[in-house]
Amino acid sequence: MADIKIKIIGCGDAFGNGGRLNTCFYLEAANINLLIDCGATVLPGLKKHGIATEQVDAILISHFHGDHYGGIPFLLVEAAVTGRTKQLQIVTPMGGREKITSLLELLYPAMDVLAKLDVVFLEYEAREELTTDTFSLIAFPVIHAAPALPHGLRLTIEDKVISYSGDTSWTDELIPLSAEADLFICECNFFNTQVKGHLSYFELESKLHEFSYKRIVLTHLDEEMLQNIEQIKLDCANDGMEMIIS
Repeated sequence: MADIKIKIIGCGDAFGNGGRLNTCFYLEAANINLLIDCGATVLPGLKKHGIATEQVDAILISHFHGDHYGGIPFLLVEAAVTGRTKQLQIVTPMGGREKITSLLELLYPAMDVLAKLDVVFLEYEAREELTTDTFSLIAFPVIHAAPALPHGLRLTIEDKVISYSGDTSWTDELIPLSAEADLFICECNFFNTQVKGHLSYFELESKLHEFSYKRIVLTHLDEEMLQNIEQIKLDCANDGMEMIIS
């Protein structure tokens, strides 16, 4: 089976601590290129790495916060302006079409962007497998701001599994979400501060014996995490970081 290449476009928290961009992971596989989350900074992030929006076949969204889906309107507007004809799949929790349509109208009124593009909206429900021609997805409910419909995502492409926690406090859902995953991208917003809706490193470290993933990378780091980065024993994401899943 072909490798999957992952480029971290952005791995920062909502406030850009450390000068990092909002969450966005670009996956390049044999039959599909996709984004996992699409924060507000996605367009300059993609351009920095020479990735054209035309290359993106699908966008998967973990929850409805601006640093995770706020970049979609900008990507769609550029696609419309440049005359994109290729279909784009957007996969979200329930209500994605309505929320993205509203965002487009607020940011770019009267442009009627979606009418100019071939966009297919797909919605997932917790623990129900969503299958397309090129990937399958199972979403797990996690603990974050409830109105944002937070989920962790378990993505399977051919025989590779990439799991992503989304934004969350500790929840036992992370165990099956990441089980035997080739890569588990896990949020770790804080070092030792404990706040509902996000993980701390000390808390996560105490749970590591419960996991069975093959590799873990921490993301969504705040200033506290960055200041203590030398004490962290797990791999931490950086903007521009590349990984290959073989």
